[in-house]
Amino acid sequence: MTEPVGRLGKYELRGTLGRGAMGVVYDGWDPIIARRVAIKTVKIPDPSDTEAIEELARFRREAQAAGRLTHPNIVAVYDYGEDGDIAYIVMEFVDGPTLKHLLDKQERMALPDIVRVMEDLLAGLAFSHARGIVHRDIKPANVMLTSDGKAKIADFGIARIESSSMTQAGTVMGTPAYMSPEQFMGQTVDARTDIYSSGVLLYQLLTGERPFEGGMTAIMHKALHTDPPKPSELSVTAPPALDPVVARAMAKRPEGRFANAEAFAAAIRQALAAPAAASEPSVDATMMSAPPRA
Repeated sequence: MTEPVGRLGKYELRGTLGRGAMGVVYDGWDPIIARRVAIKTVKIPDPSDTEAIEELARFRREAQAAGRLTHPNIVAVYDYGEDGDIAYIVMEFVDGPTLKHLLDKQERMALPDIVRVMEDLLAGLAFSHARGIVHRDIKPANVMLTSDGKAKIADFGIARIESSSMTQAGTVMGTPAYMSPEQFMGQTVDARTDIYSSGVLLYQLLTGERPFEGGMTAIMHKALHTDPPKPSELSVTAPPALDPVVARAMAKRPEGRFANAEAFAAAIRQALAAPAAASEPSVDATMMSAPPRA
């Protein structure tokens, strides 16, 4: 076992898993129950720094949101604590990469693996939405893959919790390439904003490209006013049967999208079960596949 390089509360720090704008994520160890964990940290800001105070509030909200969600497709949150000038969230350790890591390496998944990732993602979202929590930042960086290929949703840092007054309409939050039109316009969002972002993610998995590129203003204009090319027009491995499914998930108006995550997942299954989908050419043999499930 690696010797600890530091401590936070009762937890041993054994290395660094990553660094972000807000803080460091450590490879940790819970010595009481002998469990490997991931520990996300942020500095507790000076009370006069209003922006940093909001970041800390968002951090606490992530612990509150994810701590209510126990599901195999959501990264579990075990604990929240503060030690000196550091606040930290103790999470399940996931022994695999993010989807962003695979996409950044230009690795393309085979269609069965894409379907499996989407099934897992939408199952996690269905569970979250049923408990009044909208993620609001679904993107490849927030979808982690275990060593056996299971997808898990991470980072509920800007989640909207029903009954919470912290995320009011008029606030634009999210990652531009995956944001819904109503997020760009600062409108109150519901579960259908996660449906939109999941549609963008499916588009990227099928084609290797995001539907809208450019700066914040350019992406916003495109998301509000233009339709991207169909996935099957960009990739010979994208089944045309999925084109209308992606288009509906990414409808400009929330009422044009699938009503919930279960309906989105069912539409994917039905599209690929249709005779037309069955006659599609098989995926390119040179494509990289996600790790198979055990």
